[in-house]
Amino acid sequence: MNKTIITYLILLAFVFLSCKPKQNMVYMSQHNMEQEIAQAKFQGLHIQESDVLLILVSALDENAVKPFNLNTVNRVGSEAPNGVNQYVQPSEYLVNEEGYINFPVLGNVYAKGMTQVQLKNDLESRLKRYLTDPLVTITLKNFNVSVLGEVKNPGQKESATQKLNIFQALSLAGDMTDFGNRTKVKLIRTGDDGTDQVINLDMSRSDIVNSPYYYMKQNDVLYVEPDQNKQIQANSNPNRALTFQIIGSVLTAAAIVISLTR
Repeated sequence: MNKTIITYLILLAFVFLSCKPKQNMVYMSQHNMEQEIAQAKFQGLHIQESDVLLILVSALDENAVKPFNLNTVNRVGSEAPNGVNQYVQPSEYLVNEEGYINFPVLGNVYAKGMTQVQLKNDLESRLKRYLTDPLVTITLKNFNVSVLGEVKNPGQKESATQKLNIFQALSLAGDMTDFGNRTKVKLIRTGDDGTDQVINLDMSRSDIVNSPYYYMKQNDVLYVEPDQNKQIQANSNPNRALTFQIIGSVLTAAAIVISLTR
């Protein structure tokens, strides 16, 4: 009887020693009530090199506005003269290495570093020389982020909205796995000078919502580090898990045999 109890205790010891309790499973679990009052304010995305902008110019005089829109499409319509009318689609503009877009009539217009609102106001101001009450609409076509590491669906993600925070970015990747370390998440971002910045984020802290990096920017990379359990598993002998299984099976069989023969 004593031998059986000892055997079971050894087996239980192996189980408990081979498993480490998972910590920091909850987002924003570390509360700071003073910081929770404030929250990061979305300032709008800043235009970067290689961005593709969709720009549409409109005004009261449809004929006068045509030179400023590259995509004018004929469409058949019963109410239009001769059964054909025209409508315009936003034109694509690539921000080159120097930060300029080549805009019809206006020529090179500097866009890098501006928000979409700032570029809109700049273009409308320039167009007032040619148009009455011009209206410019700008949309960023290539708003993509990458979410890598310990997430369920890693890869490049496209967002329908430009106001995307780090939790929403994680949701696009199916959230973290159970092995994701919520205290060690890296945000890789290209600065205005072209160099990459690496920012360490602790997503277990509630004041993360007040971080200047709470909102994602185009081409950001979010990398979730594996926790200590996953790192040990990855760096250990690949036969380690099988060895523990064999030892556990042998101990279980020995305990059964002892119990039957006592």
